[in-house]
Amino acid sequence: MSELLAQIDKTRLPRHIAIIMDGNGRWAREQGKDRLFGHYHGVESVRDIVEGCAELGVGYLTLYAFSTENWDRPEYEVVGLMELLVTTIRNEVESLHKNGIKLHVIGDLQMLPAYAQRELQEALDITKDNTGLQLVMALSYSGRWELLNAVKNIAWEVKQGRLAVEEIDQNTLQQYLTTSAFPDPELMIRTSGEYRISNFLLYQLAYAELYFTQVRWPDFRKENLYEAILDYQGRERRFGKTGEQVKT
Repeated sequence: MSELLAQIDKTRLPRHIAIIMDGNGRWAREQGKDRLFGHYHGVESVRDIVEGCAELGVGYLTLYAFSTENWDRPEYEVVGLMELLVTTIRNEVESLHKNGIKLHVIGDLQMLPAYAQRELQEALDITKDNTGLQLVMALSYSGRWELLNAVKNIAWEVKQGRLAVEEIDQNTLQQYLTTSAFPDPELMIRTSGEYRISNFLLYQLAYAELYFTQVRWPDFRKENLYEAILDYQGRERRFGKTGEQVKT
C-alpha cells in the first residue's frame, strides 16, 4: 500500500470523489450470510475510505448510501439499514468531528424515519463548522428525483415572477440542485463489477472520470482507493477539447 501511496501526485488529486458502494449483498451471500451482514461490514470500508481521503487531502467525498429505489427492498432489509445508519452516525460522529470532517446529507430526507432524521441533524449540527474533508452522504437520493425537484422549484420561481424564463441557464439549474454547494465530482468509483451509474448524480457526473472495479464494497480499502486515483491521474481530461489544446 505504501508503494501505491508514494506514486500518487498530491498536486493532481481529484477535488471531489463520488462512490457507488455496491456489492454488500453479494459479498454476504458469498460468505453464506444474510444481506445485512454485508451492510454491517461495509461500514468498515466507509471508515477506511473516509480516513484515506482525509489523509490525502481530498476536498469532497460523496457516498451513495441509500437510493430512492432502495425503499422497494424487503422491509426487514430497509429497517435494518435505517438502524445501521443511526448506529453508525452515533458511533462515528465524534471521530468525524475530532478530525475536522464536515458531514452533509443530500436526498429526500423526509422519507427517512423520524429517529433517523433526528440523529442526522444532530451530527450535522456537531460538524457544521469543520473545514476539513466535506463528507456528503446521499440518502434516499436519486438523480432523477433531484432533477425533477429542481425543475419544479425553478417553475415555481417563474410562476411567482421571481425568475424570468430567458434568465435560466446552466448556472440557474445548478443552484437548485442538492449539490449546489459542492464542485462536480472529478472521479466516480463503483465497486462490485457493475458498469452503470444507477441514477447517481446524473447532472454532476457529466465530465467525471468513471472507474469500475470488481472488488465488493466490504473488501474495498485504501489501497483500492489509491489504485483508482492513480488510474485517474493517468488519464487526459479534455472537457470536449483536443489533446493538443489541453497541453497548451
